Amino acid sequence: MTLCQLFLQSEAAYACVSELGELGLVQFRDLNPDVNAFQRKFVNEVRRCDEMERKLRFLEKEIKKDGIPMLDTGDNPDAPVPREMIDLEATFEKLENEMKEVNGNTEALKRNYLELTELKHILRKTQTFFEEAEIHHVQAMHDPSLTEENFGLLGEEQSHRAGQALRLGFVAGVIVREKIPAFERMLWRVCRGNVFLRQAEIDTPLEDPVTGDQVNKSVFIIFFQGEQLKSRVKKICEGFRATLYPCPETPAERREMAIGVMTRIEDLNTVLGQTQDHRHRVLVAAARNIKIWFIKVRKIKAIYYTLNMLNLDVTQKCLIAECWCPVQDLDRIQQALRRGTERSGSSVPSILNRMKTKEVPPTYNRNNKFTQGFQNIIDAYGISTYQEVNPAPWAIISFPFLFAVMFGDFGHGFIMFLVGLYLVTREKQLQAQKINNEIFDMFFGGRYIILLMGFFSMYTGLIYNDIFSKSVKLFDSSWDPHDPQTNLRYTAGTLNGSVSLTLDPNVSFIKGGPYPFGLDPVWALSSNKITALNSFKMKLSVIFGVSQMALGVVLSIVNHRFFNRKLDIYCGFIPQVIFLISIFGYLVCEIFIKWIIFTVKDAPTAPNLLIGLIQMFLFQTEEKNIWYSGQRGFQAFLVVLAGICVPWMWLIKPLYQRHQQKHGQYKYQQVPTGNLLDDSEGEEVVYHSDSERSHYDPEPEVTLGLQTVLTPQRFKHQPLSVNSGDIIGQDYQGEGQIDVTVEEEFDFGEAFTHQSIHTIEYCLGCVSHTASYLRLWALSLAHAQLSEVLWNMVMRIALQIDGYGGAFLLAAVFSFWACATVVVLILMEGLSAFLHTLRLHWVEFNSKFYDGQGYKFHPFSFDDLSEYSIED
Repeated sequence: MTLCQLFLQSEAAYACVSELGELGLVQFRDLNPDVNAFQRKFVNEVRRCDEMERKLRFLEKEIKKDGIPMLDTGDNPDAPVPREMIDLEATFEKLENEMKEVNGNTEALKRNYLELTELKHILRKTQTFFEEAEIHHVQAMHDPSLTEENFGLLGEEQSHRAGQALRLGFVAGVIVREKIPAFERMLWRVCRGNVFLRQAEIDTPLEDPVTGDQVNKSVFIIFFQGEQLKSRVKKICEGFRATLYPCPETPAERREMAIGVMTRIEDLNTVLGQTQDHRHRVLVAAARNIKIWFIKVRKIKAIYYTLNMLNLDVTQKCLIAECWCPVQDLDRIQQALRRGTERSGSSVPSILNRMKTKEVPPTYNRNNKFTQGFQNIIDAYGISTYQEVNPAPWAIISFPFLFAVMFGDFGHGFIMFLVGLYLVTREKQLQAQKINNEIFDMFFGGRYIILLMGFFSMYTGLIYNDIFSKSVKLFDSSWDPHDPQTNLRYTAGTLNGSVSLTLDPNVSFIKGGPYPFGLDPVWALSSNKITALNSFKMKLSVIFGVSQMALGVVLSIVNHRFFNRKLDIYCGFIPQVIFLISIFGYLVCEIFIKWIIFTVKDAPTAPNLLIGLIQMFLFQTEEKNIWYSGQRGFQAFLVVLAGICVPWMWLIKPLYQRHQQKHGQYKYQQVPTGNLLDDSEGEEVVYHSDSERSHYDPEPEVTLGLQTVLTPQRFKHQPLSVNSGDIIGQDYQGEGQIDVTVEEEFDFGEAFTHQSIHTIEYCLGCVSHTASYLRLWALSLAHAQLSEVLWNMVMRIALQIDGYGGAFLLAAVFSFWACATVVVLILMEGLSAFLHTLRLHWVEFNSKFYDGQGYKFHPFSFDDLSEYSIED
């Protein structure tokens, strides 16, 4: 990675940045960090793009509202030239205005249609209402019990005598069905019960002209007496958002109005159909190109957004950019600049100059779709410091393998493998569907991780001989059941008549050797299966843990050598390796030796490794734990050697640095920990000729007493012209340069404290991390036991029932067992094993060599612009 300075002619800047966006290998730096976004040169163009995006989102929303499919050909059009923006703006403006006009007309027509439809239902329903009202009216005329309270409101109206004709007014309208109960109560309370309300439901829902939702409504008619009640009723109707319609009093007038309403509804249906057809044609035409338009507009916006990060020279004819570029791709970047210059028709070529800088470059890890998932796991912990060892290649194998050690079941692994295989084989179709689901995106992004985890789980399941908690007899068992006392072989009758039998390995184990592959299936019937497997898996966990930690320590020397940290090699790597091997490496060797030299007959006298390790530090090894000559002396030597490594790691480095500082020889090492880096010490500075080498003068260094000061110096640039053979801009010293002054003074207290923390962390970490790897055994045991419990408590019960009823019960029980297996044993247990594996890689492995203090390389690229949604 190298920092480059880019000189672009104003007329060619747009085309060159467009080509760099298609290439996706350049990360631009903002040279105007103090300039407000609204004060930059191309802010108007960015606003125009925002406005075009708004119009496109409006069109997309209308297209989705009508359920019209949007054509996705997968094309990736080039960024339009600036003059095409006017044509695009005109097209979008025309479509937006047309759609707004159509929507306005449609809304007005639908509102009119709704009113006519509601009036039609009112005219149909009111005939029954009027008949009931007439009956009520006649009864009221002949009721002698009427008093002033029945017809008066607050004592203001005069009562009428019984038998006198009463004039009743009425209003009719439509209200939302859910409001009817509250509407009726309000009328009763406000009008003191002096109104007569009748309502009937409209059978078919009505469409809201604004939202398009289907609304259930009811027709109502209210009879009352007097102007005050009429005023109150209308106010209540207005408060409940009820719609009132005029309704004639006579049947003939109602019939005549109904005929006119039906005629107008038919005319409106015709006009609405024509309007909808026109709207559909416009949206179908827009749906063919809307995704292409989105890509074009966003490319234009991205280009102008990037151009706002550039500086203008004093002549206003040249744009100056600073960018990070991969050294290996400089030729491709130059070719892209050449294409952009030719496209723009500019006669002046663009110039790419490499800059010498002490800034830490971004970290760029080249990945493909297979390695990207594993790289994301590492990046979630921390981005690699520039040019340090990347743990991702080792995680490709170690991550699924350690997961499988905890998830060792062939059946469960096979299901996981099938899921990963489906996601891998159907990845193109699934990507084309653009499923917008966070959970699915997470699983799809890790499809290759799931595939490998399932494959490795199948392998470890065969080693454990565990398939849905059951063992399979792949080969003949190495156990021969017979009575060790009488040497009589057991028969079927003997086995059926005994609750349990114990097999003595000294007698029952065949001398032909162990089981050819994996675990002998006879252990599935053994009462001490867990005891034997625990011993095996605990030792296996320690072996895997120490091996992975040792690999991490070995990888640290690669970083020390690359960054020329010789003191860290002698005072860090060497004592760390000796400390780890002296204690835990010796323990691993003991495990293998015990497996080799102690047979079944020697089992009672075999030493206890845990007790032996404790006694090793106490220098009190018992006789029964002595299994080779000179063991006490050798173990004491290892403990003393490990003890020597502690002050070696702790004191020698800061004392040596203090000694150099006192004699004026200490120079502060520039290490890429996030601040400064001298490119002259790395490989990112590449000279193409001896003449170009002269442009990279070494940084002047002045030694003053007890500290070293790096004097400030202007950056010099290596010219890389886009025209072969032409060298333009030899030593540019204009805008965009950075003066770097590094002044560091050695502080013994700080160095001593820093080294103390690292020493304590490593020594205690070796112990705690080794114990942490025992989670491999613990989760493997938990997974196996949970699987066995699920089988015995569910499937085993159903398999014991005979007859047709047992068959139906077995089908139901199998469904429950299968669901529980997938949800509990595969999803939940798989997630648990995944998180524990993540912890082992992030903490136990990466802590031995991985700094992770870098920042990611984010190139300017058009690749992600095709992914869009309305919410963007």
